[in-house]
Amino acid sequence: MAHAHSPDANIYFVPHSSRWPFLGSIALFTTMVGAGAWLNETSWGQATCLIGMALMCGVLFGWFGDVIRESVRGSYNRQVDVSFRMGMIWFIFSEVMFFGAFFGALFYARQFALPWLSGDGDGMATNAVLWEGFIAGWPSNGPGAVGGGFQTIPAWGLPLLNTLILLTSGVTVTIAHHALKAGHRKALLVWLGATVLLGSAFLYFQAEEYIHAYRELNLTLGSGIYGSTFFMLTGFHGMHVTLGTLMLAIIWFRCAKGHFDRDNHFAFEAVAWYWHFVDVVWLGLFMFVYVL
Repeated sequence: MAHAHSPDANIYFVPHSSRWPFLGSIALFTTMVGAGAWLNETSWGQATCLIGMALMCGVLFGWFGDVIRESVRGSYNRQVDVSFRMGMIWFIFSEVMFFGAFFGALFYARQFALPWLSGDGDGMATNAVLWEGFIAGWPSNGPGAVGGGFQTIPAWGLPLLNTLILLTSGVTVTIAHHALKAGHRKALLVWLGATVLLGSAFLYFQAEEYIHAYRELNLTLGSGIYGSTFFMLTGFHGMHVTLGTLMLAIIWFRCAKGHFDRDNHFAFEAVAWYWHFVDVVWLGLFMFVYVL
């Protein structure tokens, strides 16, 4: 949300017909076809996927640009604001379910699948028929040592540093929010800019961690159940940090242009909600992936 709400609270703003959904479907289709072909090592797959991703970026830039212009013109009233809030709440709920499925896969592998394969409890027959002699332990690359031996990443190195970075970024974005509500424009830009820098630092250190894991620890996506769950959870979280950092950067530019005031700034709040969600997910990752 930006400056003003429509003075007529009884009129719900309905945007005119838009070309963006149609163009977005084409961009997504191109991206998925290209990605599938790329994974199958066709000659045209990589280029097609990258073209689709570029088209999708253009669609998002144009679509969100239209929404921002509608907001700045004062097209939205309180009813639209409530719709935006409900939409963001349901979006974050869907993200909770998204990560819940991955944490569930980690829990299932550690608490059920590995004990069954090792013959614990009711798994004696499973162990005898499928993997006789297999002894469960975590971290594990499963029966047959899929991907070969590997080492894990110590929790108290880069993971701890990234935890401190994300926790600090949660504080800085909160300070920025209070500065916006207090009308302190300079403090808003400083603290929000610090949040963007902290998010970028997190991504840099995660990239360093991945490089170290692949080159020196032999910890890869092919390292059995541990490798797949490790990169699935941390990789998708990193993707969300990337998206959150981009959104924070866009909000910084909008703040610099004076799009928000102390009463109407839901776009800022929505990104702050998302960023706090990313922080909470990382705390769960740090405990269940790195520490335990």
